[in-house]
Amino acid sequence: MTTRLQRSLLLVTRQLWFRAGIFSLVAVGAALLAKQVDGYLPADMPFKVSAEAVTSILGALASSMLAVTIFSLSTLVSALAAATSGVTPRARGLLQGDRAALNALSTFLGAFLFSLVGMIALQTGYYGERGRLVLFVATLGMVAVVVVTLVRWIDHVSSLGGVTETAERIEEVAAGALADRARRPYLGAQPFPGATPQGSPVLAPSTGYLQHVDAAKLQAIAEERGARIYVLALPGTFLTTATRVAIVEREAGEPCDDGMAKRIRAALTVAHSRSFDQDPRFGLLVLSEIASRALSPAVNDPGTAIGVIGRSLRLLLDFDPARESAPEFDRVFAPAIDPDDLVTDAFAAIARDGASNPDVGLRLQKALHALVTEGATGVSQAAARLSTYAMLLARDALQSLHDMPRLADVADAIARDAAARHAAPGGTGQPTSPRN
Repeated sequence: MTTRLQRSLLLVTRQLWFRAGIFSLVAVGAALLAKQVDGYLPADMPFKVSAEAVTSILGALASSMLAVTIFSLSTLVSALAAATSGVTPRARGLLQGDRAALNALSTFLGAFLFSLVGMIALQTGYYGERGRLVLFVATLGMVAVVVVTLVRWIDHVSSLGGVTETAERIEEVAAGALADRARRPYLGAQPFPGATPQGSPVLAPSTGYLQHVDAAKLQAIAEERGARIYVLALPGTFLTTATRVAIVEREAGEPCDDGMAKRIRAALTVAHSRSFDQDPRFGLLVLSEIASRALSPAVNDPGTAIGVIGRSLRLLLDFDPARESAPEFDRVFAPAIDPDDLVTDAFAAIARDGASNPDVGLRLQKALHALVTEGATGVSQAAARLSTYAMLLARDALQSLHDMPRLADVADAIARDAAARHAAPGGTGQPTSPRN
């Protein structure tokens, strides 16, 4: 479970300026440290390198790296624009943190600054004969790094911003968020009690989406003040300043004072948009947006929607909160994610927008059948309910009644298998989060 500080540091490392700054500092340091090696090399070197030779190489490297950096940056901007207009705007932030793109731009910018600093140092007589030789060897190494990075970047940029590549990236981050939530269904805290506890309410710090809950910080506050903290909202919930985000119960029966409430609000990160990290529903929702756009009359690409159904199916089949680890925080309580929300986020929009397409409808029913028979208990029950909803939409939207029997056969199988699997009363036995 990441703390708020760890998450802030993680977000910083995903920024272009951070990696570019690190690469640039390393490159500049390598150019300046070449002189410091003078004392460790023999005076009678087997060959010498003139300042003019090194300067010409560095000049060619600097001019080419400046052009390559500008070209790469413009390519990245074009890919972001293509993903925003052709895939979904919610994917832009994910592509901005693309590791291959950040490494390529940082390497090119670092090589440019390395060359620039090396030329300035050569022109001012900073290097001796041995220093020039070291700089020459470092320049050859920098050229090798640039060539390898450039080849990898050319291979990567050909698919950057495409529908398939973007959907694959979203599936990857959604899988990580779902796996983390399966291990910690209550964010590492204790399960939320069935009834809403009595205590002092804590309101949201601002209006926006809850992105992150620092359960470790809440545990520290609760231990310090002799209290139990009940988190009412999960990451992804839209909050207003009148929304209750937590309830505090003090062991001494005292109310939650303003200072404690302020510290609790500081453990919650609220922003204008949702984030993939601690919000597994967001990844499923963005995948569903890709399918909805593909099913629009302007695009008319049912194949992409069918591919998204397969991706969402893989994600939900792997989600099993029964594999949870022991709670890390005994004084913090949180709700579990609602399986109905997961299945709805993944498939409801596809069921609505693809109701008139029998191929999409059939693939959707088959995916729901797989969830009914193989998914976790809560996901299985939610899939059976969504199958009924999808069939109602299909009956109203299908233009040819000849396609209905194929869908009805799968839907009937779903109903039979769901009834057989969930014949016993009860359910998941897990409390769920408030809907948003």
